Amino acid sequence: MDEQPAIGDFENLRTKLDRALEREAAAREILQVISQSRDDEKPVFDAILENASRLCYAPLTYLSMANEDWTYVTVPARRGSFAKFGAMLDTFRVPMNESRLALVRAITEQTVFRLDDIANDDLYRSREPHRVSMVEDEGAHSLLVVPLISGDRGIGSITLYRREIAPFSDDEVALVQAFATQAVIAVEKVRQFKALAALTAEVQALNASLEERVEEQVAEIERMGRLKRFLSPAVAEAVVSSGDEKMLGSHRALIGTLFCDVRGFTAFCEAAEPEETIEFLQTYHEEMGRLINAHGAGVDHRMGDGIMVIFNDPFPCADPAGDALRLALAMREKMAETSLRWKSLGHRLGFGVGISLGYATVGMVGSEGRFDYTANGTAVNLAARLCEQAQDGEILLSPRAHTAVEDDFETESAGEMIFKGIRQPVEVFQVKGKRA
Repeated sequence: MDEQPAIGDFENLRTKLDRALEREAAAREILQVISQSRDDEKPVFDAILENASRLCYAPLTYLSMANEDWTYVTVPARRGSFAKFGAMLDTFRVPMNESRLALVRAITEQTVFRLDDIANDDLYRSREPHRVSMVEDEGAHSLLVVPLISGDRGIGSITLYRREIAPFSDDEVALVQAFATQAVIAVEKVRQFKALAALTAEVQALNASLEERVEEQVAEIERMGRLKRFLSPAVAEAVVSSGDEKMLGSHRALIGTLFCDVRGFTAFCEAAEPEETIEFLQTYHEEMGRLINAHGAGVDHRMGDGIMVIFNDPFPCADPAGDALRLALAMREKMAETSLRWKSLGHRLGFGVGISLGYATVGMVGSEGRFDYTANGTAVNLAARLCEQAQDGEILLSPRAHTAVEDDFETESAGEMIFKGIRQPVEVFQVKGKRA
């Protein structure tokens, strides 16, 4: 007879499930508070401490932060019924070189500290005031301190106390580390908002004293910002420097058009965590943006994992199809490197490219505040259709693009294909690599 699971096993499983659901609900709650707190991290800190206290059974918690100069630490948020130590925390200001304190060491060393009993260590025996107060006034024993890490620097810490000797588990440490990550997100979001607010105030002050000059400068900055949304930085600066935007008006041009996107991205989004998706897109667009600028593209548009790049407009280049293909090869190589890391995490991502060469209507379209510089025409549609058809690792060329690059690159015909929106079948060419 098969051995049946014990009732205790079911109870343990149910307890683990309940704990997992509680933690998921806590994470959602904190993210919601973050989204609503753009100029003040205190509500986020309070929500984090409340959930950390409840889920880790730690009645005394506080969050400490280093100042921007990294010279001292203060405590902007605390939770719990402190007898006397709470008043000490309200005026807490400890130098960063006070290396005896766990909360300072957690920040400077970016390390988690766990003490089973703070009444049984050298800091208490040396009668350090903060430690003495926690033990004798608050009756605290077990301690956990988790650092807040932004980039390569500790910026604060979360401290939890229990009034009994009950060491914190690895699972609880991991939970508080997740809370610490959310706290860092809130801090960085508020800092960015305050930096933007400070910049806005500075511009307003300049307006008051330098009315005409500042208006000209702001107009130029706005023009540059608008142009950089769809032009490469070098092209945008050239247009602004020339003072002539007529070149951006609607016109016909022979352009090399490149479309690319990620294969398997939809499945990746379904399987990956939202933070992983954002991390991938951020890395992907940073790497591709650097390559686009390095290869002298005039215009690029990005949406999700898709990118459209134009060569030979608004400024001419000698070999638009060749430049587009050289960019595509560099992109494919970079994407192969990027995919290796995600493959090790169980995600399979690929990359496909379509390139065309042909005439299109190019120019700036839109209304005030929502301008865009784009290209329309059969050649552009064909590049998009080729990209859709390309398999992982493939770079597909239109007939005219193939004719322009065949002396420098090895290609082979993939046969004729029928594309939506294009009347006649199109012979498609697949790129093998550069000629020796």
